[in-house]
Formats: sequence, structure tokens, C-alpha cells
Amino acid sequence: MLVGRKYRLSLTAEQAEMAEEFGNICRSVWNTALEQRREYRRRGAWMNYVPQAAELADAKREHEWLRAAPSHVLQQTLKDLDKACRTHGTFKVGWRSKTRWNPSFRFPAGNLITVERLNRKRGRAKLPKLGWVVFRWSRHPGGEVRSATVSRKAGHWYISFLVEDGVLPPGHHAGTPVGIDRGVVVAATTSTGKFYDREFATTGEKTRYRRLQQRLARTRKGSANRRKTVASMSRIMVRVTDRRADFTAWTANRLTARHSVVVLEDLRTKNMTASAKGTEAEPGRNVRQKAGLNRAILDKGWHRMELAIRNAARSTGTQVVLVDPAYTSQTCNRCGHVDAKNRESQAVFVCTACGHRGHADVNAAKNILSAAGHAVPACGDLGVTRSVKQELPGPREAVPVRLAFELVGIPRL
Repeated sequence: MLVGRKYRLSLTAEQAEMAEEFGNICRSVWNTALEQRREYRRRGAWMNYVPQAAELADAKREHEWLRAAPSHVLQQTLKDLDKACRTHGTFKVGWRSKTRWNPSFRFPAGNLITVERLNRKRGRAKLPKLGWVVFRWSRHPGGEVRSATVSRKAGHWYISFLVEDGVLPPGHHAGTPVGIDRGVVVAATTSTGKFYDREFATTGEKTRYRRLQQRLARTRKGSANRRKTVASMSRIMVRVTDRRADFTAWTANRLTARHSVVVLEDLRTKNMTASAKGTEAEPGRNVRQKAGLNRAILDKGWHRMELAIRNAARSTGTQVVLVDPAYTSQTCNRCGHVDAKNRESQAVFVCTACGHRGHADVNAAKNILSAAGHAVPACGDLGVTRSVKQELPGPREAVPVRLAFELVGIPRL
């Protein structure tokens, strides 16, 4: 299988300057090629990778600055653009801004890349034109390197190797199926009654980030103070993003190791987090409430969770199934009654028809599992030895929500 291995680079000042130049050249090639594609589409014509690659070769003869970057790196940029335009559409592919885009470029020729280990903590890789670059040896690549991507994030440079590890995808999985409900309060809830969640930003980081946002609003565009403020904000967000990535990978590993089928809702996260501002002619409604919901959805990493589960499923043989998310949170899993009033609050579900009472997220997860054609037994045991109680002991008001379930996952900060 093809797997990724990411390491932190220790570039020299000359190498960092050269990598910055490569990234700027790739950004310029991306924007120029995208503008050409859009102009062709406006005329009713098409432009693809082959003629653009030929024009790039001609442009390198005329413009010396284009020759600073390796040819196959620029060609790979055109290939990435071609794939993005075919997948999303020419006018939906975004520009690469000088201030908002982190430089990155890919070396697609694995035969030109050499990786060696120097000592217990350091390794090095030989890249075209960059030469030998040293990186932190956190683990062995574990296979043949197919390509390498160099990127910058919050002031640090990283290298990602695409490696062929020689491991064949497993076949049958002996686990049980499970439904996953993704929420804005608890990141993931399973149909067996487990809750996976954690906080990704500490209270101090939230306060610090809010103050930096206020400082950013008072700075002048293009000033040195603005660049420093943006860099400080990036350092905080990198830590938050890394914690979220670690949590989703940790959760996906445990779900795919224990279950043969993982059922998720087919959510369009990008559409769900679109702004509600509207236009001047038709202004949006409840804009502030919608903005808060968007932040909550993005903070829990719904799309990242799905990607992590799909990635982990390749190593375990787990099947990932997507189902229609309509009415999963309003349907009673016991009798099938659909009513918006069934959900009394975010965590409490009480069926208005049969009186079934339970945790709303667990009920939704069971509906998601049933929508994929997997039956949920009355006790929710799914063929395992220990059953999971479907109802809480006693009135819901007497049992605090925090004590009604136990969070499974990385401890909160």
C-alpha cells in the first residue's frame, strides 16, 4: 500500500531561501495556468495539462527565473491543477495568495530521491537542486520512496514521503458493524454507546488568539507588526490543528480495529459551513448563530474524521459506508417514529409515540447503522458478549449529562 511519512526538516539558510523561491515559482505557475484555463472556458474552449506543459517549456526559455525550480516540480504543479479543475470545476478552484498560501512543492520522481539515516535522531534526503536536507528521524520510512513533498507550516519546513510499504490490503475483518454520529458537542458517538471527544485549544490559547485577532485588526496591511501578529496566530492554530489530527487518527485506529463496517452520514461539510450573510438584495438571517455553528462544526473536524477513518480502514480491511443523513436525529430507533419534538435538547431524546428515552447522539448513531442495513438488537450488543443498556436508570433530570456517559479518548487539557 501507499502510505505517507512526514518529518520536520532542518534546512540551512540557503536551502530555506531556495525552498521559498521554489514555492513562489510554483504559486506563480499555478495562478497563471488557472487564469489561462478560465479564459479558455469563457470562450467556450478547453485547456488541459498537455498544451500547458508545452507552453511552460517555451516560457522557461524566455524567463530565466522559471529555470530556478526543477522542471518536474513545475510539471507536477500543472498536474495538480489539472486534477483540481477536473474534480471541482475550473471556476471553483482557488487562487494561491502570496499572504495566505503556505509554500509547498512536490518532487514526483522517486528514483531521484535518496534517503539515509545519520544517527538515532537524524536522517537526510537528497532532493534535486536542494541537495542533502536533514530531517528529524521519528520513524523509518518503511519502504520504497515514490515521491516527496516539501511544505512550510507556521515557520517550519516539513517533508512528506509517499512510500510503497509492500503490505497487501487485508481481507476479511472479524469485528462488528458500528454507526457513528458526528456532533458539535461530542465529536463522535457510536451506536454501542461510546463517546469520543476532547478539547483542541486550551483556555489560555483561546484568550491569546482572541487578543491577537484584536491586534491584527489594528495593524496596517503590509506592515512588519502585521506579519508578526499573523505568525503568532499561526503558531497557536498549528498546535490546535495537530491535536485535532492526532485525535482523529487515534479515534479512527480504534474504530477500524474493532469494527468490520463503519457507517457514517454522507455530510457535505463545505456546504454546511457556508456563510449565511447573503447579498445586499437578500441579506441572510441568523448570521451570527450560523457563524457559531460553522465554527463548532469545523472545530470538531467532521471531514478530517471521515478521512482518518478511510485511511485507517485500508490497513484493517474495514468497510466504510455512507448513508443519507436525513432525519437520523429525529427518528426513534425503537419504533421508527419521526418527529422534530422527539429531541427535547441536544443530549435528550424522548419519543413522542412510544416514550423511548435515551441519549440523542446514541439514538442517531443507531439510526445511521440501521440505514446501512445492519440491525441493532434491543440491548445494542451487536453480537458481543457484553450488552449496552439502552435506557438510563431513572429520570433523565436526576442524572447529569456529564455523568450519564464516559468520554473515551485523549484526556481533555
